[in-house]
Amino acid sequence: MTHTFPHKHLLGIERLSVSDISAILERAAAYAVQNRSHQRKNNRLAGKTVANLFFEPSTRTRTSFQLAAQRLGADVVNLDIQFSSTKKGETLLDTVRTVDAMQVDAFVIRHHENGVPELIAQHVQASVLNAGDGSHEHPTQALLDALTMQQRKGRLEGLTVAICGDIEHSRVARSNIHLLNKFGAKVRIMGPAQFMPHDLATLGVEAFDNMNDGLRGVDVAMMLRIQHERLADGEFAISLKDYHERYGLTHDKLKVAKPDVIVMHPAPMNRGVEITDELADDPQYSVIFKQIENGVAVRMAALDLLQGTD
Repeated sequence: MTHTFPHKHLLGIERLSVSDISAILERAAAYAVQNRSHQRKNNRLAGKTVANLFFEPSTRTRTSFQLAAQRLGADVVNLDIQFSSTKKGETLLDTVRTVDAMQVDAFVIRHHENGVPELIAQHVQASVLNAGDGSHEHPTQALLDALTMQQRKGRLEGLTVAICGDIEHSRVARSNIHLLNKFGAKVRIMGPAQFMPHDLATLGVEAFDNMNDGLRGVDVAMMLRIQHERLADGEFAISLKDYHERYGLTHDKLKVAKPDVIVMHPAPMNRGVEITDELADDPQYSVIFKQIENGVAVRMAALDLLQGTD
């Protein structure tokens, strides 16, 4: 593991090169093996401090970033935003600069507004890792998805990946599209018209309005949750039952994909809406919990490359 990472922050996939992404994935693959061993910890970040600031609810991402930092030997501070001084009127930047003044080494930031991690990165000395900002990007999710595809398919180049659901509001979809396009994969998107991205023409994807055409011959089917928290009143005009009938993934709909297709979901899943119980739990197709496992390895790799010394 001898790559010098040329970035201080990890704010999005769009600005990373193929070699940057490959370096993260290579290191993550090694950590994925280590995490399955009896000795999961090392001391590469001993003496470092990682501060988690999550302004949105999170289970998987926050827990995996905490485990990742701890397995690298770092100290972890989880700031409880509910009880922070932002509730007293302190600005977001003042809160972050206060913590930065305590000589932390890295911030992990999740926020409901686009661009907040980048704004913070301009005002602190520590590294900033984007754990999801609005509907903009979620870089480590795309990286863990890529690692999972590599493990099962052996490559990213030439894969056909179908992403189905609320594309317009999904930071996961955007980061995956950026990454897969860089590696020469073919990306399809599917979903209701109101969930198609407003900048579709610039994304380099092929859009389908039905799953039968969109899933035909694909290597990967990635399902997305409906982002109810980002929808305006009345924007979601389909009943959940109708949505499932048209855009929910089932074993029957998957028959038109390649026989060795894998099924992915960034979670949390709405079982019975975007995917059936039976398919989500089918080990022949589903790699959903493998994605969650790989999240720790990818976040270890990201923290290591930003903060470690080779």
